[in-house]
Amino acid sequence: MSAHARTARSDRRTPVQQAALIVGVVFLLVGVLGFIPGITTNYDTMEFAAHHSEAKLLGIFQVSILHNLVHLAFGVAGVALSRTAARARLYLLAGGAVYLVLWLYGMLIAHDSAANFVPVNTADNWLHLLLGLGMVALGALLTRGRNATRTAV
Repeated sequence: MSAHARTARSDRRTPVQQAALIVGVVFLLVGVLGFIPGITTNYDTMEFAAHHSEAKLLGIFQVSILHNLVHLAFGVAGVALSRTAARARLYLLAGGAVYLVLWLYGMLIAHDSAANFVPVNTADNWLHLLLGLGMVALGALLTRGRNATRTAV
């Protein structure tokens, strides 16, 4: 595909498609960065899925291999679903709902509990709240009064 054709195609993306694509790319970036020692502190303590992992993305957000893989999966989903406005909206609304549930989970589950398999810390909890609210807001506001089924060709 020529550069002109790619530019013409991106010009036809709806705002909700652009938002889903950007959110997806950010999730991909975060997923990759979670596997890079130095950007992720205490990298040698990273576990697959347990609260014992002390690895922290940017020294703040507790991560595990599973956590990073979920970020990568959310990223792939965002990029793939950004191809149509209806699917982009679904991605933002459903993904936002998942992150709101994850926020509730993090607020209700004790950090040192065996049920804390994600793992999450206080910084993760508040980031999950902001992500959930942000994604739901983007999905709802960017399609308000518009035909969300319009697609980019």
